[in-house]
Amino acid sequence: MADKIDTTHVLMDRHLVLYRRERSSIWQCRFKVGGEWQRATTKLHDFAEASAKAFELRVEAEIRKRSNLPFISRSFRHVAKLAVERMNRDTTAGKGKTSYADYLRVIDEYLIPFFASYNIGNIDATVLDKFDAWRTDKMGKAPSHSTLLTQNAALNRVFDEAIVRGFLTEAQRPKLGAKGRVSERRPAFELNEIQAMFAYFPAWIELARTDKSKELRLLLRDYVEVLLDTGARPGDELMNLKWKQVKFVMTPRSEKTGQFYDEEPSDTPTEIVHTDLNRSCELVVDGKTGERTIHGMNPTVKAFVRIIERNYGVRNLITNPFAGINTAKNKDYVFRTPDKKRPTSFQRLFEQFLDEHDLLVDPKTGRDRVFYSLRHTYATLALTYDDVPVHTLARHMGTSVVMIEKHYSHLDNVKAIEQLRNYETRRLIAAGSVLEHPFVPKVKRKLKVGKTKTAA
Repeated sequence: MADKIDTTHVLMDRHLVLYRRERSSIWQCRFKVGGEWQRATTKLHDFAEASAKAFELRVEAEIRKRSNLPFISRSFRHVAKLAVERMNRDTTAGKGKTSYADYLRVIDEYLIPFFASYNIGNIDATVLDKFDAWRTDKMGKAPSHSTLLTQNAALNRVFDEAIVRGFLTEAQRPKLGAKGRVSERRPAFELNEIQAMFAYFPAWIELARTDKSKELRLLLRDYVEVLLDTGARPGDELMNLKWKQVKFVMTPRSEKTGQFYDEEPSDTPTEIVHTDLNRSCELVVDGKTGERTIHGMNPTVKAFVRIIERNYGVRNLITNPFAGINTAKNKDYVFRTPDKKRPTSFQRLFEQFLDEHDLLVDPKTGRDRVFYSLRHTYATLALTYDDVPVHTLARHMGTSVVMIEKHYSHLDNVKAIEQLRNYETRRLIAAGSVLEHPFVPKVKRKLKVGKTKTAA
């Protein structure tokens, strides 16, 4: 333990300390309340007066705690910095969340600039209304619902810190609203645009000026294919994926065709059978909503095989293409170049590719496409063509049913066209006839032909 300096005085052992900071004549105190050390200023220069004030502050804090009231006050700026420190510690210890990056940005860009001088216990509905007006002016538009949710989550992190430290009570926590403006439809790709994109990739890759540039373009193509095949979130979910988190799965299926090989007459002709290896893989990703397992189908398997060939120079059996690579000891990242470098400018390279091939702007929204557009395209195709149940899709994509319904409600008309065709229902109706029905009409009407009513 460091030696006490002459400006530090223990007034109550393990409970109350009076001290003076370097280059300051004001006495500060720290005291323990509820098992936690709290700090406060006496605002006094005289030692005797400051000692009496320190005892008074401690007693007052004890009384307020027993009355379920905040027992010490702090500025929003002070508490926000404590909240930031806690999130940084959690991140360093491996317990942080991906969303922390957004919270830290919001605290730095919005919360501290506005709330800095407010006492944490004085932030109420009136202050929040002023913040709403200030935020709208700063952004130049009303924030969307999703933006409000993120900013509210960041603000609640600060309030949580204040409650833990006794600067605020739960009853004092203000209620945060998140109505916001309706989110705009997100840009995605049409099916024919996806087909064109993959058709353009080979020639674009060959036009790379250097070997390193070519390797990056090859990796970009594989990254795009995996995003579109899995619906994963771009960024951390795939860029942090390691080979030890990848598992190969194969469940072969055979289908008899009813056709036979053209051979010499035989009592036991050989029937033609189509076999599908049904290759897929499981990826354990850690993203915005925590760790989850997502599934990649054969396109993802093929993309991973290409990466293995480039990075490790091996081509394994088709029945076990990841053999020796996806081991527990292999800590390599999946998406890296042969020189073991991870891409840092993928988004810009992707936008460059799209722009060069007139695919950057989504004509339906007028907005530029980004990597997230591939995730939206995955959901769109799954809902439109594959009839994937919305609950299954939400679980696989690591989001909620509400968010799926919110962002893809515009597909209802498209889905309805296909679903209302009722192929199976129509087939069943056409399969039978009234003669096969077990019931017969009770009344048989006789058709009268050629009789007319004459006048009297």
